[in-house]
Amino acid sequence: MNIKQKLYKRCEEIVDHRLLNIENTIASHRKALNSETKSSAGDKHETGRAMLQLEMEKAGQQLVSVQQMKETLAKIDISRESNIVSLGALIGTNTGNYFLSISAGQMQIEKTTYFAISTSSPIGKLLLGKKEGEGLFWNGRKIKIHTIS
Repeated sequence: MNIKQKLYKRCEEIVDHRLLNIENTIASHRKALNSETKSSAGDKHETGRAMLQLEMEKAGQQLVSVQQMKETLAKIDISRESNIVSLGALIGTNTGNYFLSISAGQMQIEKTTYFAISTSSPIGKLLLGKKEGEGLFWNGRKIKIHTIS
């Protein structure tokens, strides 16, 4: 398995883990909402239900976000080679290595650090469409692209 395949697999694992956590949270909140019984302290009961509803909405938004990540990963063809930075590219620069996919953060593969970033992240937007040898400025630093695969 090559580096891109390993990074892709790690991204899939991260998304699956997040999805499972959110689904468990939603199930837990749903169970709590269903088991809420009307108590003599009506206001307290209503406040508890309202808080659970807010948590359910928050979890629902997180679920949409994770599903979008899953869709983005499905669009990536890791076997595709290109000399222009695009979705699925592995970019080697003078400041670090980036995998343009989803926002999954820092990953360690074979003792090398990679950053899984999305195309909508600030640095992802700057890298998109660039070629080997080109540069860009990010946080006051010059970043030069050495390799794209």
